[in-house]
Amino acid sequence: MRWPTASETLDKKSFDQRVLRSGCPHCRVKDVRPWGKSGGLPRYRCKACGKTFSALTGTPLARLHHKDRWSDHARSLIEGETLAQAAERCQIDASTAYRWRRRFLAAVNSKEPKSLSGIVEVDVTLFPESLKGRKRGLPRPARKRGSKANVDRALTEQTPVIVAHDRRGAMFDAVLSSLDVATLREALRDLIPPSADLCCDGGKEIVAYAKAAKLKVHVPLAYTKRMPDEPQFHIENVRAYQARLKEWMLRFRGVSTENLSLYLSWFRILETVSGYKSPAELIATVASLKPEGDKA
Repeated sequence: MRWPTASETLDKKSFDQRVLRSGCPHCRVKDVRPWGKSGGLPRYRCKACGKTFSALTGTPLARLHHKDRWSDHARSLIEGETLAQAAERCQIDASTAYRWRRRFLAAVNSKEPKSLSGIVEVDVTLFPESLKGRKRGLPRPARKRGSKANVDRALTEQTPVIVAHDRRGAMFDAVLSSLDVATLREALRDLIPPSADLCCDGGKEIVAYAKAAKLKVHVPLAYTKRMPDEPQFHIENVRAYQARLKEWMLRFRGVSTENLSLYLSWFRILETVSGYKSPAELIATVASLKPEGDKA
């Protein structure tokens, strides 16, 4: 099957619709007119400020080259390929593939839910701390290639990640600097309203946070099972999500802690956003264009 190229996905009609909807990216005035082409893309000129721009100005795709390979990169993201595989598929350098990946994921990272409702399952999972890519300010001496890691240190140096999931399918996750009530309150903020029912495994930090936020807490007798009198209160969904997340992470052979939040967003998008099943839809979203058929 041949996937559409970026030029086919981002046609002039889509460009015009975006420009008419958002106006000039410099002054937000909607009084604009066509102003030729540049790099194969139509350009526009604002009558108020006099500046020219394209429909990609101010979007993560601005100033990215090789537009004919964007669809290949979008397909790589959908299939969860490594940087080496993405670079080979798109015939670009690995550093370029890394930059493209950050640009694409930064655009759709803002799709986090504003709030969770109903029955909300909350749990904390741990990822090994990784200092990949860091050259300075290491908290420990760097290990030489091929040497063995300190087992005791590897067991204690873990990065906590909070995952919250409601029964509507809305998902939230965040990397925590430490596991305490203050950090949980800062990460979750007003995400869970007092009317919600919070289900957890009884961890003291989550329970303390819930009490401080005046939330109703439900702890199953055995957190791997349902409560006999109230079977709807369990954390099986969030536990299953964490299992799928860690299995998906294995392909990358260790993710840097610095980039962990990016990979969490990547997996959350693949799991919860049904609209990103084709490269065309993903490119349109990254370019701040509504996919075809979206009437909103």
